[in-house]
Amino acid sequence: MQATNGSDPGWDAAVRSRAYLVFVRAFDYPDPEQLEAIRSRALADALREALAAVQPSLADGDWSALADAGPDDDALAVEYTRLFDVGAGGPPCPLYGGLYGGARMKTLEECVRFYDHFGLTLADAPRELPDHLATQLEFLHLLAFREAETRQLAEDAGPWRRAARDFVERHPGRWVPQLRKRLAKQKPLPFFAALVERLDRFLASERARLAAEPGAQAPPS
Repeated sequence: MQATNGSDPGWDAAVRSRAYLVFVRAFDYPDPEQLEAIRSRALADALREALAAVQPSLADGDWSALADAGPDDDALAVEYTRLFDVGAGGPPCPLYGGLYGGARMKTLEECVRFYDHFGLTLADAPRELPDHLATQLEFLHLLAFREAETRQLAEDAGPWRRAARDFVERHPGRWVPQLRKRLAKQKPLPFFAALVERLDRFLASERARLAAEPGAQAPPS
């Protein structure tokens, strides 16, 4: 699919779907394949292109940090573990939304209701828990993808957009700003600081765009 103009709602949904998917991949554990994507700038270029298609201002600024794999082959892997995977009482910057706010069971149940409503099931793996960042971003990727398909068929895309509005507002759009603040206190390697900053900016733009649409109403708290 190629853009004809920025006012095509189907194209808008397709490029947002792509941006969510690139973010999912960007948060992968930094194994050798991921490190190569970082060092070659393939990951940074893919994310910059995806965000520029959504909104040019999201691609502004210096992208060098997203091509910085650290001083040695193990640096990002060690940092990923330190920030997101281990720590006394849990990691300092968990990638599980339910750990931000003190009501994880409620968060898990609400996420599952969203996924069940659209006929989705989760794999039996820690990364696939309902409140994991990758799971939530994959869900938003799917909603935007389905919206694009629906618009191509000239059908009502409202249910997909309303679900995206509510889910962004109640889940990653709510807790990723807190993740960013916690991360800053840990003085992370530049790659992770830049990645979370880009995600936070993207989600803020999504919240604003969806809330501003005609007929949009804020989801209940």
